[in-house]
Amino acid sequence: MVLLERADGWDASLSPPSDQSLTTGAPLGCRAIMEFQLLGPFTARHEGRQVPLGSRRQERCLLGVLLLHAGRAVTTERLIDLLWDGEPPASARATVHTYVGRLRAALRPYEVSVETRHDGYAVERGPHRIDAQEFTELVGRAAEAGDPVERIGHYDRALALWRGPLLTDVADDRLRTRLGSGLVELRLSAGERRAEAQLTAGLHDRVVAELTPLLDEHPTRERLVAARMTALYRAGRRAEALQSYDRTRALMAEQLGVEPGRDLRTLHERMLRGDPRLDRPPGPVYAVRVDDQWLPWSTGGHPALEFCNTYAGWGGERLPGSDWLRGYATLAVWAGHLDLIEERQVARLRERARRQPEEAAAALDEARRFRTDLYACLTDPQDGRAFKAVAGVVEEAARLSVFTRGEDGLGRWQPSPAAGLRLPLCAVARTAGELLADPRRFTLRSCPSPDCGWLFLDERGRRRWCSLATCGTRRNSGRGPGT
Repeated sequence: MVLLERADGWDASLSPPSDQSLTTGAPLGCRAIMEFQLLGPFTARHEGRQVPLGSRRQERCLLGVLLLHAGRAVTTERLIDLLWDGEPPASARATVHTYVGRLRAALRPYEVSVETRHDGYAVERGPHRIDAQEFTELVGRAAEAGDPVERIGHYDRALALWRGPLLTDVADDRLRTRLGSGLVELRLSAGERRAEAQLTAGLHDRVVAELTPLLDEHPTRERLVAARMTALYRAGRRAEALQSYDRTRALMAEQLGVEPGRDLRTLHERMLRGDPRLDRPPGPVYAVRVDDQWLPWSTGGHPALEFCNTYAGWGGERLPGSDWLRGYATLAVWAGHLDLIEERQVARLRERARRQPEEAAAALDEARRFRTDLYACLTDPQDGRAFKAVAGVVEEAARLSVFTRGEDGLGRWQPSPAAGLRLPLCAVARTAGELLADPRRFTLRSCPSPDCGWLFLDERGRRRWCSLATCGTRRNSGRGPGT
């Protein structure tokens, strides 16, 4: 099996040209690009020198808003609402028009265009760099990376772009919340995933050091707490790890009136009993390497079952490494590996996911929800709620299907490219619908191992266990696979 390596660096669209003109001191005709920094104080730079833009705070704020939405129009009404927080003066529209005119004049020498679109304005996409866009793209690359070291590198570069709160010097807290709540959440999520990648790579000391200040700001963020607890445990600081849980539990009870979630409680219980599996990073077991992704072995005998089997341990606790759908890349590669979509579609989907990480994350979340509903539907034929949820996705997949001729000359139904990043989900949903309409579904079995729960077809009626009896970590090493 050939493992593919990907270049670890910036896209060409984000990098300065290699043949930049010599500095002349004048921006006209210069091929150097503008750099806009929004993740902290608003700053514009050209050839490393700061460029003054906007004589007023509101003017710079307006440009910041347009840059956050680069390539998309922001209506004048929306700009007015944001700049004056719902209490605009009578001259607000004229003031916005004046601001845009001055910004156009200031940006024109640097080949940055502010265009009028219908009843609004847009900063056109171009060679200029915007740190908020770079951050989002790097986080997307990190989610796609199969190797934890590569993943950590992308997250490191992404998080290093933050120099403070979004638009620190031109926006107040309320405006920041309205503008950048998604970015802030993505930043926290990136911090969590970086810590988890570091744990996989054995960098527990670094996790402790980096998460301590972040947890001071977000003490009830459970994934952060879990990562730091695990790092402390692996560093031989078990008492501190347990104390961290106690502090978090007390704080959640006091501030939120709730108990920690299932995953954090389970981690605490495993630490109390000294579970030896916590001492080492989880590694894939019963896995096959396809491209740059680890996938579970095929064991179910049907694509819809294999999809359910991308999560092991359905009947037990959520063990590390038991979820094979770690990122959108895994979903796309898995669908191609099972011939649900074509290989050329896999490459296109991954490229689109890199450009649109939020859309990819939404598609992955929807696929995981469908997987849960499908598992419930298959294991309990009387579960009407699960069947209805699955049927809704199956019906939509049918609407997004086309009838095509394959290379073998036979016609077949295929998910339409119109499905976008939901293409793998639509492909799985069609096979799920076919299985639910097939009498073979009554031969379905679920492995009773508490560490497994994988589904398989057993038309002979003789098998009790699945062919692996595992969920990535064998709890009962004395039990062999079923026959």
